[in-house]
Amino acid sequence: MIVEIEGKVKYPITLDPTVWIFDDRKIELEQAFKPDLSQENTADELEIASTRFDREVYQEKVKPPVHRTVAKHNRKDLLKKSYVMPILDFLNTAEIESDATRVELVTKNGKESISIDQLKNSFLLFSNEGKPLTEDGPIHLYFKDGSNQKYPIKGITRIILT
Repeated sequence: MIVEIEGKVKYPITLDPTVWIFDDRKIELEQAFKPDLSQENTADELEIASTRFDREVYQEKVKPPVHRTVAKHNRKDLLKKSYVMPILDFLNTAEIESDATRVELVTKNGKESISIDQLKNSFLLFSNEGKPLTEDGPIHLYFKDGSNQKYPIKGITRIILT
């Protein structure tokens, strides 16, 4: 149930979608394609540089934003709703190399090729009605513009930047 981001990145990383349910960056699938959320995440360059500095100099691990406790009423929602995670934060952490041009998505049924911009502007579905995607997972990729909303790329196991 893990997904690797590798290839032309400075820091290859391994993603574990099973723990994203506790991550504050997750978005309800129903809300993901509304205009206000589908706009590109505009991360401040200074903040990215600061995080990179902290990681390299102080060797601190980057921690995702997570509530320390999940209220009981939220637990019920977590077990009923479907959630996506924006991929951009993970790509910023991996630091895509400047000569990377394409992305190869390795799935259980073969490979799909997309542009880096398409990947940056994507959501990863990791929970369907409160359950991990076991049969056709671990993740599905949806473009933020909703163009593949009916037919997402399913069964992604590796993301290779070329």
